[in-house]
Amino acid sequence: MKRLTHPLAPEGAADYADPTFSADLIAWQQQHGRHTLPWQNTRDAYLVWLSEIMLQQTQVSAVLGYYARFLARFPTLRSLAEAPVEDVMAQWSGLGYYTRARNLHKCAQRVVAEYGGVFPSDPALLAELPGIGRSTAAAIAAFSGGARAAIMDGNVKRVFARVFGIAAYPGEKQVEQAMWLRAEALLPEQGIESYTQGLMDMGATLCTRSSPDCGRCPMQPRCVAFATGRTKELPVRKPKKATPEKHATMLVIIDRGQVLLEQRPATGIWGGLLSLPELDGHTLAEDDDIPPADQAALLAAVHVFGQMESHERLMTVTHVFTHYKLHIAPLLVTLAKRAPFAADGRHVWLDASRVADAALPAPVKKLLLELLGDSAAAQARMF
Repeated sequence: MKRLTHPLAPEGAADYADPTFSADLIAWQQQHGRHTLPWQNTRDAYLVWLSEIMLQQTQVSAVLGYYARFLARFPTLRSLAEAPVEDVMAQWSGLGYYTRARNLHKCAQRVVAEYGGVFPSDPALLAELPGIGRSTAAAIAAFSGGARAAIMDGNVKRVFARVFGIAAYPGEKQVEQAMWLRAEALLPEQGIESYTQGLMDMGATLCTRSSPDCGRCPMQPRCVAFATGRTKELPVRKPKKATPEKHATMLVIIDRGQVLLEQRPATGIWGGLLSLPELDGHTLAEDDDIPPADQAALLAAVHVFGQMESHERLMTVTHVFTHYKLHIAPLLVTLAKRAPFAADGRHVWLDASRVADAALPAPVKKLLLELLGDSAAAQARMF
């Protein structure tokens, strides 16, 4: 059997063809793969699409609860398309990568407007919709309509890197292109659903990042990484860069059983969500040591909402994004007198009892829930 240790084959896609690979994978998936996930055993493109978007960069265990709650609130594509985006963001709150939720809403509206509420079966057309890339489009088309299309997510890259001994970083454009050629060449003529699910299942349950279960893997006899003792080395990791550190001072203004929240811009970090007003934005820093808030700036910021009576610095909260680490310094502010209105319409006073269901970033919601406690205790401390 031919084994390649270089990511590029000189003869192109034909050099990657291997019918036994798909046959072995399909046989394994049908006997040992996952078959009871709530989005499986259906041809409903809405259910498949929703699961694929939620599973982008998110583990199955984290998605299960959100998936069920989301469908309870939006049982059909049309109900999702017709809902206010704020309701969509609220249901997504805590799942992270909020651009997915905004694109989900836009995609639903596009499918209703352009396709009569029915997802197109062509992967190329699916890939043109908001939030659906080439790999996600292929998965949706394969599971909902049996389309013969190749996926290429993190699990597949890891499986390919180990099985075929690809000793190069999969994120490099040339390497990724070669992996796509291989993925297309390995597609089976029959059983695309089991094959596609098998790739996902292998990466998630056997060929895991840190502790691969090579003893149960159907690809062990052909796996270059196993044969050469390089399962820990492959796939080649992305060259490390120092994670930038940023600071933000957030105002926790509580008055009359309500907390003041601010609507964030539609783009950027936490785009479109409600959050706590910030004194200075996300500013670069050397470490997690946040300097005290400037008193003049604090008074000016709070003055818009009322007369400040007192403020208290709370414990720093650290949240890790994909590209940087954010250290949040919450300032608990009490008012002697509330201003009659928020200055620019971007702010809202929210009842403490509604915080748990609000469209808030995960660290902000956690901070408020821990601070406010149950509704009765919250009411007691706010008066």
